[in-house]
Amino acid sequence: MQAKGLQLLESLTQAHSIPGHEDEVREIFINELRDYGKLGNDKNGSVYCTKGEKGPRVLVAGHMDEVGFRVQNILPNGYLKMVALGGWWGHTLLAQRVEVKNRHGEKIIGTIASSPPHFLSEAERNRVMGVPQMFVDIGARSRREVEDWGIHLGDPICPWSPWTPMRQPGWYLTKAFDNRVGMAGVIQVGQGLAPEHCQLIVAGSVQEEVGLRGAKTLAHVTQPDVAIVLEGPPADDTPGMPLSESQGVLGGGVQIRLHDPSAIMNPRLAQFAIDLARQEGIPHQVTVRASGGTDAGSFHLAGEGVPSVVLGTPARYIHSHNAIICAADYHAMVALAQAMLSHLDEETVKSFSQFL
Repeated sequence: MQAKGLQLLESLTQAHSIPGHEDEVREIFINELRDYGKLGNDKNGSVYCTKGEKGPRVLVAGHMDEVGFRVQNILPNGYLKMVALGGWWGHTLLAQRVEVKNRHGEKIIGTIASSPPHFLSEAERNRVMGVPQMFVDIGARSRREVEDWGIHLGDPICPWSPWTPMRQPGWYLTKAFDNRVGMAGVIQVGQGLAPEHCQLIVAGSVQEEVGLRGAKTLAHVTQPDVAIVLEGPPADDTPGMPLSESQGVLGGGVQIRLHDPSAIMNPRLAQFAIDLARQEGIPHQVTVRASGGTDAGSFHLAGEGVPSVVLGTPARYIHSHNAIICAADYHAMVALAQAMLSHLDEETVKSFSQFL
């Protein structure tokens, strides 16, 4: 199962799937799960697979999209202007490679152009350039040539970064661990044995990176009683961050999130996850975040409310072309999600929201 998880991670990270254009990840989800349950989708493009017909409805979900761009304009001399989808920091972008996917599904590689320091004033060298001031060079010499290559306004632009095993055993470097670790975990959970005491719904949402949008309609169509969100949250174990306060250390195990600005996790469900991780000997780290957000922000407000918790695989340098994970943390995340499923019967799920 661990080798299968890494194969899934490699194929998912290399998929070209920005917000609103999640087709390649969605295709992997469908192909991997079509023989394991009943497939469905909402009208925004989120997908799900249901297993079992009785007991509480347990949703295990990740988001399919990654941060990226769309073609905002085509300049007369063949350069592309772009609009950002998701949170980018300008320092991470210049001189990085991207792929523009045209209407025919062809991917045309280019680079986010950067001027050599020889052409920059001291003031320009010392400031962060914003995306509106950047452009993409795909080697075209005119707007007509760009259009002849099948590229039009609105076409998706995705970071290009190959899957790379690192010297440290079990560490990997590539793009989009936020949130392809979640999607790989969702698929692995969906391919496991279905518990007899609950209905399992594994799902991939759209457009999380632009406001937790897909989770809203996904919750409406799946009607979960409890939600487990699998994520690729930022690690905080790098220079400049106080290691004594780190809550997302590579190699530290699955991250169990209690709080962020988008959601206060159901305290009973979160404690249930912590207790089970201790009981099962699953390496874990508990996290309270003052920034960021996940699909739990939409799930926990759906209907009358859905008890929600986030399990994460910490990743260094998310929202960039080159993120790093420790595979052991990913395997711990999947193990904890599977362990939780084996205990989420009717009585346990009801206990998370019985307040009278």
